[in-house]
Amino acid sequence: MTARRRALAFVSSCFAISCFAIALLALASAPPAVAQDYPSRPVRLIVPFGAGGPADVFARVLAQHLSESLKQSFVVENRPGAGAIIGTEVVAKSPADGYTLLIMSNTQTTNESLVPNKPFELMRDFVAVSPINSSDLLMVVNNAVPAKTLGEFIALAKAQPGGLNYASSGNGTPYHMAGELFKAMTGTTIVHVPHKASGEARNAVLGGHVQMMFDAITTMRSNAEAGQVRALATTGAVRSTLMPDVPTLAEAGVPGYEATIWIGLMAPAGTPPAIVEKLNGAVRAVIARTDVREAWSRQGAVPMDMTPAQFDAYLRADIEKWAKIVKLSGTGAKTD
Repeated sequence: MTARRRALAFVSSCFAISCFAIALLALASAPPAVAQDYPSRPVRLIVPFGAGGPADVFARVLAQHLSESLKQSFVVENRPGAGAIIGTEVVAKSPADGYTLLIMSNTQTTNESLVPNKPFELMRDFVAVSPINSSDLLMVVNNAVPAKTLGEFIALAKAQPGGLNYASSGNGTPYHMAGELFKAMTGTTIVHVPHKASGEARNAVLGGHVQMMFDAITTMRSNAEAGQVRALATTGAVRSTLMPDVPTLAEAGVPGYEATIWIGLMAPAGTPPAIVEKLNGAVRAVIARTDVREAWSRQGAVPMDMTPAQFDAYLRADIEKWAKIVKLSGTGAKTD
């Protein structure tokens, strides 16, 4: 090989190495650039539950603060139906770019075992972003029900197998599973009446059409205090500070009973990790605010603070927990 050819080969080799190095640098710098530019347009928060329920209420609080901190609109969009499957599927099929996010709850973790033939799998088609908060449920009956205490209600249900109904916002929701857990632990037969949204279920009880409901204390408390329904018990491990005169189910006759509702944020699988981390940091900043914590405390909601990895582990554990309860309750894959 001539000296000229050797020189050309050397230059060509150096050029190739330089291009490769530049490409590596570009790839290395891409994630921060993606996170730095995000969000550059409005972000949709899909709530697969009806308006007025806890997921909707807290999603709007979150959207307001995220819009302020990230300098871009976060818009809440309610897509209820089919026990949250309709709205969840919308997000599962959306681009993994951080502009369509899912406000979810233990409805989604329950549905993993309750509804095996869904058009998505939670931990395959979504990535954990951050939890938001949790709260106890309140067991209430309409005023026409003669039972004044939890013990009297259990006795009434046992005396009338299948004669009493309970409302929920759909199959797989925390309200549904709280009812199924109650039935399994008390040996009662109470008919489940699913509704499209928690507001509809709530109205059915308030209107006297359905006898009982487990509802979020954040939304049903005012109705109970106004005398529109009768509160029999709360579902937490200890009495709620909001309603200290109302016993827990565990102390009122169902030892070991505990059920809560929690809310979180997920994104389609494949969403850039840098965007997930940015969203996680923004959500945690919101729930760390003193005004937010005080407002939620007055409503009975407790902030949940986790990294994406911690929330991922929490979700997987919750899926296992509710799979056991689904098996215990015998609900299986029924659609009621």
